[in-house]
Amino acid sequence: MRPLLLLCACTTLHAGDWPQFLGPQRTCTATDEAPIAGTTEPEPVWRRMLGSGHAGPVVFKDRVIITHRQGGEIITEALAAADGKPVWKHACPTTYRDSFGFDNGPRAVPCIASGKVITHGPEGRVEALDFETGALLWSYDTVAELESPQGYFGRACSPMVVDGKVLLNVGGKNAQGGAGIIALDLSTGKLLWQATDDEASYSSPVQIPDDKNVSAFFTRRGVLVTQNSDGKVLADDFFRAKIDASVNAATPVPCGEGRLLFTAAYDVGVGLWQWNKAEHKLTSVWKKADALDCHYTTPVYHAGHVYGLHGRQETGMALRCLDVATGKVTWEAPDHLQGGTLILVGDKLLLHSEAGELWIFSADPKKFNLLQRSQITRAGHRSHDAYSNGLLFARDAEKMVVVKVK
Repeated sequence: MRPLLLLCACTTLHAGDWPQFLGPQRTCTATDEAPIAGTTEPEPVWRRMLGSGHAGPVVFKDRVIITHRQGGEIITEALAAADGKPVWKHACPTTYRDSFGFDNGPRAVPCIASGKVITHGPEGRVEALDFETGALLWSYDTVAELESPQGYFGRACSPMVVDGKVLLNVGGKNAQGGAGIIALDLSTGKLLWQATDDEASYSSPVQIPDDKNVSAFFTRRGVLVTQNSDGKVLADDFFRAKIDASVNAATPVPCGEGRLLFTAAYDVGVGLWQWNKAEHKLTSVWKKADALDCHYTTPVYHAGHVYGLHGRQETGMALRCLDVATGKVTWEAPDHLQGGTLILVGDKLLLHSEAGELWIFSADPKKFNLLQRSQITRAGHRSHDAYSNGLLFARDAEKMVVVKVK
């Protein structure tokens, strides 16, 4: 197994690892996994009750890391991936209250890199914990240091580690200027660089696979590409709703050959951009107002197509397949749903709906082919799951459940 190029610097991955938001390459895609038929009902393995929050789990070296809120504390804990037995627990005090009264727990998925677990709480505190023991190594308060605003739903950017730096969209500022995007030293937590006046979104960054020296962000303003070494802004493009009461939440989707897909709800739609590595230039290829407007779910790319949830959570979403080259919708599933999140395993897609159903369907651009539909959770959720060694780690508003997918 080669070291991962996209992130988790200095961390050698093992088969089945899911060490960060959206998986090994931040693409909602499981790698080095056995194929699944997807025709039989998932087998329950174990479950664990949790506090509040939407932060999904991560899995590394036979451990699952999960963060949630209990009372006045954000709890980060390590559990044995095989059976859920506790390994360690770390508690961090919090006074965060959601502006709309939805959920007071963490939103951001942790990142595991170089023996550390990096968390980003809804109150704006970034922490590095020792992966083996859970001991606190360093902490950085983005509110105290950078005046990071709470926004509508708290801080939600999942940390990305690149070249010994923790990259985040925090929407802050200080005496030196804008700190919309920041880089913290992975070893010490020291602020290394800051860039842009862009407000924070609810999206998380990705590296462009064809150019590992740059990263793509979907800020509140729109599309942004920065240089990893110093935060230099190499490209930006306005892409957001006209109304203030809106969010950009889906993560940028690498679609091969330097292409990046961005999508948002609130009448924004979807667009494709082309990154030119040699010229450090970003070009808009196409934009579609009503082809795929993802409220919070990051779409999945596979073989020239993306699969995603079109529409608002409040009014219902439609599962769609989109041709990346043209932006044309190739199919739409007949049954709509309130929301959910997606993972690609081989040529099968797993959709964990807000209603707790698991849909398994083929990554077929010609037609919607549902193979299995079963109930795995009950309470509502908006978290992205993890997939490791044939196990799906899924959480809802009350618990985490682990099921074997065959």
